[in-house]
Amino acid sequence: MDQLRALKYFIKVVETGSFTKAATLFSVPPSSLSRRVADLEQSLGATLLKRSTRVVNLTEIGQIYYQQVSEIVTQLEQSDEAVRSYQSTPMGVLHISSMVGFGERILLPLLDEFSELYPQVTLNVSLSDELSTLGRDEVDIAIRGGYAPDERVLAIKLMANHFIPVAAPSYLEKYGIPVSALELKAHQGLYFKTPGGPTPWICEIDGQWQDVSAVQALVSNNGKWLVNKTLAGQGILMMPRWVLSEYLESGELIELNIEPTLSITQNPNFGIYLLYQKQRYQVPKVKAAVDFLVARVKGFY
Repeated sequence: MDQLRALKYFIKVVETGSFTKAATLFSVPPSSLSRRVADLEQSLGATLLKRSTRVVNLTEIGQIYYQQVSEIVTQLEQSDEAVRSYQSTPMGVLHISSMVGFGERILLPLLDEFSELYPQVTLNVSLSDELSTLGRDEVDIAIRGGYAPDERVLAIKLMANHFIPVAAPSYLEKYGIPVSALELKAHQGLYFKTPGGPTPWICEIDGQWQDVSAVQALVSNNGKWLVNKTLAGQGILMMPRWVLSEYLESGELIELNIEPTLSITQNPNFGIYLLYQKQRYQVPKVKAAVDFLVARVKGFY
């Protein structure tokens, strides 16, 4: 029995939930694929899958076995790709996941330049503020705001991610200009919603961190909409300086000088990080993209 092939068949059946779908992906008859998986179960002396006419489910031992072998097969495939691609021209599909704001404003324009330099690399770019796991979600490179994660990945800090309070002149004319953090309770706040919830406004007063958030007038995970509402004079917004810089330069928004200084975190390492799996850096397309993005972002921001 070709155990590696049988393992790949088994993994794909689990992921698709169907022998027929898995067989289609491998371009083999369903009966052949099913027989290979059955041979695998016989060699192990265990039933891995519960079969029915409509669906295929894992048994309890099958679940444990799937978790173990899927990671091993993935690592083996990555090692094979690294060896085949060693000292070769960057090519193939490069999967990149980025948070939306950074992706739209910074990443996508840079990737236009990257494509000119490496025309044999096909970009598959996903913009989402949801957290992703590199290995599970088939992501080569992820760009996320926050802190260096505890995953088994390498994290490079691309830039700081300082949030600043801003408001439109029309709002300040109507409600006044707050200068003290404690005054914010009397103001309208526009809040960006992360996967963990709205970002609170905090500051250090008398050695203690306190929540000084304004009244929640709007909460959304759509940064553009929040900026538009801020421009319309509907409240005070805290977002990264790199997001708001063009509006500050044009005078459409005004940065508020509030004491003590506002923040959304007590952690000084808050930033934007590029994440990738260590072993993937050997693959030319990944190495080229990591080196390019680190140099270009750090060089201009």
